[in-house]
Amino acid sequence: MAIPSITPYRIPLGPFPARVEWDLAADRTALLIHDMQEYFIDAYQRNEEPMSTALANMVRIREAAEESGVPVVYTAQPGDQHPARRGILRDFWGTGLVSGRDEQIVPELAPRDGDIQVTKWRYSGFARTDLRQLLAHHGRDQLIVIGVYAHMGCMISATDAFMSDVAPFFAVDAMADFSRDEHEMAADYIAKRAGLVMTTDSIVEALLTSRTRATA
Repeated sequence: MAIPSITPYRIPLGPFPARVEWDLAADRTALLIHDMQEYFIDAYQRNEEPMSTALANMVRIREAAEESGVPVVYTAQPGDQHPARRGILRDFWGTGLVSGRDEQIVPELAPRDGDIQVTKWRYSGFARTDLRQLLAHHGRDQLIVIGVYAHMGCMISATDAFMSDVAPFFAVDAMADFSRDEHEMAADYIAKRAGLVMTTDSIVEALLTSRTRATA
């Protein structure tokens, strides 16, 4: 079952509340690239908002993360899921991805040597995965979240990070959603209840600045 076409919209930029004063640090954070698979991105007009801006910003954050020595983690759903694996997700979204192109990460963000790939089964990247253990292994207690969809997997993964004492940084202009209202709701929720909402510019600056301090 294909995701219905998503009507273009402008990414909401707030201002959003800031209940915490966390400092994003390259030596403490990991980058989560959430579900940027062809199956999900096919729903967008890639040369229109929000994807035209969001994807370019994801690439910027991904490059800054690599330059700063930040581990990069991908979540991706598998194709041809067995009904026992798919479970009641099927009642909402059908059978999901087909093995092959649907599963592939979009070329702009293709995984590189050393990147971590996590097979994802539910909205949260932490559900039925070892993501929490992977972050602990790398000594990471912060998580930058980018990808799709803001009010589903991105928001819920960020909230699960919070509940595991991993501080989430929600890159509001490096993600996309079904609609502006749902995108805004997700950012507002995270800002009020679970994390810090930031723009791509501020995330890139924080990563490169903290890396410079660490090597000075």
